[in-house]
Amino acid sequence: MNKILSKENSIISEYIAELRDVAIQSDSMRFRRNLERLGEIFAYEISKELDFVEKEITTPLGIANMQVLKDQPVIATILRAGLPVHQGFLNYFDRAENAFVSAYRKHHKDNSFEIKVEYMSAPLIDDKVLIICDPMLATGQSMFLAYKALLQRGRPRHVHVVGLIASQEGLNYVNSHFPENTTVWLGAVDDELTAKSYIVPGLGDAGDLAYGKKSE
Repeated sequence: MNKILSKENSIISEYIAELRDVAIQSDSMRFRRNLERLGEIFAYEISKELDFVEKEITTPLGIANMQVLKDQPVIATILRAGLPVHQGFLNYFDRAENAFVSAYRKHHKDNSFEIKVEYMSAPLIDDKVLIICDPMLATGQSMFLAYKALLQRGRPRHVHVVGLIASQEGLNYVNSHFPENTTVWLGAVDDELTAKSYIVPGLGDAGDLAYGKKSE
């Protein structure tokens, strides 16, 4: 199931517009904050899909019967660009367990590249709700390889894949490679993916914009 939040007008479109805007991107602190804000919005939307149970809450004046989360999700992030989005999720799921996976493009002299996964830190995820996020869903390969790495810790009950901007090709790849118990949440979907696998119009390199350029 795919849920694209920008199909309806909301504040999410404002934050995505700022992420794309070259006149605003030079402010890395604002760029990170917008990523974090979007993480918060996605966390709220995903919370509607989770299981709740009734619990008696003692107030100073009596007992209130409230609906609370049955279980906390596991929040997984692809380093490094996903860290501000991850923080947005943690702002809402503040008792969640956390997982981190490094997935990056290893470029070759012929301008081709392969996705390398070299690090993972994760709790057990067997029969848990897994939320895995990355700002950009270009080819979809990084997301899938990160998910495969996380399967070393068990099989999740349900998977929520989160991308702020995706290419149509990347969305198709995720839909064809992830299991049926997956919901894909996106901010926006762009039609074009270049030969070098950059999303157009996209926004550029989210990691560089958030944390500064890296040496190759």
